[in-house]
Amino acid sequence: MGAGMTQTPPKTYHVKSFGCQMNVYDGERMGELLAARGMTAAGDGAEADLVVLNTCHIRERAAEKVYSDIGRLRREDGTRPMIAVAGCVAQAEGSEITRRTKAVDIVVGPQAYHRLPGLIDDVVAGREAVDTDMPADSKFDILPGRARRSAPSAFLTVQEGCDKFCTYCVVPYTRGAEVSRPWNAIMDEARALVDAGACEITLLGQNVNAWSGEDDAGRPQGLDGLIRALDRLPGLARIRYTTSHPNDMTQALIDAHAEVPALMPFLHLPVQAGSDRILKAMNRSHSRDSYLRIIERVRAARPDIALSGDFIVGFPGETDAEFEETLSIVNEARYAQCFSFKYSPRPGTPAADMEGQIAPEVMDERLKRLQATLNVHQLAFNQASVGQRTTILLERKGRHPGQLIGKTPWLQSVHIDGTSAAIGDLIAVDILSAGPNSLAGALASPLAA
Repeated sequence: MGAGMTQTPPKTYHVKSFGCQMNVYDGERMGELLAARGMTAAGDGAEADLVVLNTCHIRERAAEKVYSDIGRLRREDGTRPMIAVAGCVAQAEGSEITRRTKAVDIVVGPQAYHRLPGLIDDVVAGREAVDTDMPADSKFDILPGRARRSAPSAFLTVQEGCDKFCTYCVVPYTRGAEVSRPWNAIMDEARALVDAGACEITLLGQNVNAWSGEDDAGRPQGLDGLIRALDRLPGLARIRYTTSHPNDMTQALIDAHAEVPALMPFLHLPVQAGSDRILKAMNRSHSRDSYLRIIERVRAARPDIALSGDFIVGFPGETDAEFEETLSIVNEARYAQCFSFKYSPRPGTPAADMEGQIAPEVMDERLKRLQATLNVHQLAFNQASVGQRTTILLERKGRHPGQLIGKTPWLQSVHIDGTSAAIGDLIAVDILSAGPNSLAGALASPLAA
């Protein structure tokens, strides 16, 4: 309806999050914020008085996809819910969103969503409701306590923002500078999550291993110290963290993989490309060799670790030979899983104006070859699990009656049938078969233990 037109206060809400795990976390916190206001969660946007589209700005045409989602919220009778656009597209586009479409009532950036209740009041009063500030006050100090019930595996944001300024990336502009949450705030939220039923916590940050702070005794700590403290929480069985930057991968953090029982043997460490020239053009601040040496040190500390990474193909100026260097680093690193993308120019980033933009059909062919190579390694990693016994955390129901799905320590999905175990249980399973994306298991026999 836009500014100047009053609306009825919404009683129900639906939050739809796109993109990274941090957006999932932010979406959960916005839901808790709205619940604390007295609103009730709706099953989907069609049933809600307020729909929050929590957006991601990393991929190409992100803003266009938001407008498409907005259009689908119009109901058959011509009405629509109150619509809030949150997240990184909101930060990047700002009031341009409300100028472009009168269907959007609220625009709120990722550092200001704690102000969402006040923005709802602005809409109800007929005032403009756009907030893309990066306020000095921490949103975490204002957000309500965590929900009383948690999923078995929960996210916990410990660090936000990025100071690396990779030439292709919008994160420093949409999330701001690197900021670490205080030690006590993190520990308090972790305890609340465990009390609510979480037995696995994944620590989140744009550069999560850049986290630093002081513990409750005033001693300087890095992410390794935080992990060691979390390991001492009763009831917390598993700890993970993502996403890491190679430049912040300290030896102390590597040592934690060998020494902390709850820290899972999985590391997501993006490299993006295998060519030193392309890495320099990306402003990645690490070389091919320095990256591979980190992997050597990690594997020396934890030989069974599973590695994950990110790759961009078709960065401006990338030659066929430089792309072959990316394929070769994949073969050398032997990733258990990966994310791979075609380069897409993001407005306002230096790479968008670089010469040598790669033709779409060339990027398509390179991505196809890269993914085929990655899939070979992923399948090999999964097949090596067949015949092994491991512990999985049951997280959700499967597609078939009586089927449950859980995760191994190496973040592989395992489906089992006909078990009396429940979601949230940690159970021992024998791996029976493996595909490229999941494993099949059976409850381990106590007699064979």
